[in-house]
Amino acid sequence: MGSALVLSAAPLIAATDVATEDERFMRLAIEEARQADFPFGAVIVRDGQVLARGRNLGRTNGDPTAHGEMVAIRRFLADHGSAALQGSTLYTSGEPCAMCMGAILWCHIGRLVFAASLQQLATKIDQIMISSVDLAAKTPFVPIA
Repeated sequence: MGSALVLSAAPLIAATDVATEDERFMRLAIEEARQADFPFGAVIVRDGQVLARGRNLGRTNGDPTAHGEMVAIRRFLADHGSAALQGSTLYTSGEPCAMCMGAILWCHIGRLVFAASLQQLATKIDQIMISSVDLAAKTPFVPIA
């Protein structure tokens, strides 16, 4: 699997449990990506429950901001409100672009797990080459563990 970035304090789980959980939820994000306009999907999880799913709907919606992460965040906010995002984990098939990572940071999502890195994605599709780690490091209001 790709990488995990802890953006704030999250509940501790035994390492083997984390790996098993991460694989399970990443499979769901990849399944969303398989159904997307472009191969990007995401799920938002809190306390072991999937609370929102999203897939890239840019062509379908005529909205270039309808990336998988943005769709999942918008659905989560509509169903659960912003406070519940804190401490959640967002799983995504590819490292978030600068726009999506900005939304993740502004929403105070506690943890990010992605499969393909920005460098891997850039070999197949145009990317803004600002990594999630670099963007998070320039965000003084978000502690990075």
